[in-house]
Parts: sequence; C-alpha cells; structure tokens
Amino acid sequence: MKQKTSAQFLILLMVLGLIFSALDQPLKASARVSPPAPNSGLANEKITGDTIFAKLVESNRLRELRLKQYSVESTYRVHNYKGEIRAETQALLRYRAPATTEFKIISEKGSGLIRSRVFKPLMDAEVETTADRVESSITPNNYSLALLGEEEVAGSHCFVVQATPKRADKYLFTGKIWIHSLEFAIVQIQGQPAKNPSFWIKRVDFVRRYQKIGEFWLPLKNESVTRLRLLGKNTLTTDYDNYEINQVSIATTRESRY
Repeated sequence: MKQKTSAQFLILLMVLGLIFSALDQPLKASARVSPPAPNSGLANEKITGDTIFAKLVESNRLRELRLKQYSVESTYRVHNYKGEIRAETQALLRYRAPATTEFKIISEKGSGLIRSRVFKPLMDAEVETTADRVESSITPNNYSLALLGEEEVAGSHCFVVQATPKRADKYLFTGKIWIHSLEFAIVQIQGQPAKNPSFWIKRVDFVRRYQKIGEFWLPLKNESVTRLRLLGKNTLTTDYDNYEINQVSIATTRESRY
C-alpha cells in the first residue's frame, strides 16, 4: 500500500475497534523552525505548509510512476491489556500498479474470532483503499498542513507539520506528519481520527512508520492503542518485512504513455 492510502487504511483500522499499540514515549516536535538544508529543495523558497505539501504530492506522484509491483510479509497481532498475544496472522501482501492488492495467508494462531472479525476485515480494507483512495488520501483536497518545526526521526531530517482535516470524517485524521526534508516522503504519521468512529471507542491514538526500500518509502510498522468504554485497552500491531520490489525506469514510464 502506498503512502497516499495511509489515512484511509489507518482510520478503517480504528472503525474495527482494535487498533495498533501506542509508542512507549510520545514524540515531540521542535518549537522553532531552523533554516532548511541547502539541498532541501526549499532553500530559496519561503517554507510553509503549502510549499511542503506541494513537494510531497509531486514526489509521491513520481515515485508511484516508477513502482510497478511489490510483495511484503505482513504480520498482524492483537494483545490484551496484559500484553498477552490473543491472535496472530502472517500474510503475504502483493501490490501491482496501478491499484491492485492481494493477500495470501501464510500462518494463523490464536483466537479464531479475532482473526475472522479483525484481521480479515483489515486485509479487505487494505484491498479496498488501494482501489479507491481519492476521498481520504493525504492531498490538499482533504487536509491543510501547517509547519511546526524540524526534527530528526530514525536518522532522517524531517519537516514536522500539523495535519488538519477539512471536514469531520471518520476516514480522515488529525495529527502530525514527519516529511523527509530532501526526498519529500512521509517518514511517520501520528494522530487521532477526525471523528470518533464509534460511541464504544473512547480514544484512539496511532503511529505509522515508513522505511526506505531502494528509492521508495513503504510501511514499516503500525502501532496504536484503542480504549473501549467497557473492555478497556486493546492493541494491534502490524509489521511489514521482507519486501521484494519491481520498478520501471522514468524513461520506460514516459514512453508507455504514448
């Protein structure tokens, strides 16, 4: 799943009521904006959320043109409030451009109810959001971005922006996005749903991390915590390992248009 599908997939996870585990320590954004790096692509421009957003959208578009297909092992786990694993499913995810995602189950264990009521809908949601991403993608139609500062995250220098949804929609989120200052790729997202997806859910906090594989930025780990009114805290983690990527050259991509 590509970056522009992240928002919808994250919020669909929330609707299910069992989401991924929160970080042990909250992240903080810099209070002061330091000058952009000379090679950031913004050194001669006024740095605003809008200029960063424009660079992000265009960089994502160019990366998508090159990404032909990939496969990755996805591992879903649900933990109870004691940290004990209640269920686990490992699946092979295959993506093919422009918008096809398929899953093959590799192994399963634990609660059959969780696997059928949580993991399977998660996979179905990822398939659906890959095919239809317009309504909740991270674009100016759905969000406004305001620059908060700059920060190092996992060895990457990032712009930290506040993402504000343009409507109260359960498929959108409010929170922070860390955007690589040179490559204009999303490194991390942290936030909450723009609209509470259910009366039974008191609060949802999520973090989604990305990693660079070759020239692409792809999901590394989802972490979140959901607090339910009667059942307390439940957690879900999703880990992505062993990527295999096929890509096309820019020249090939351009030629294919004619």
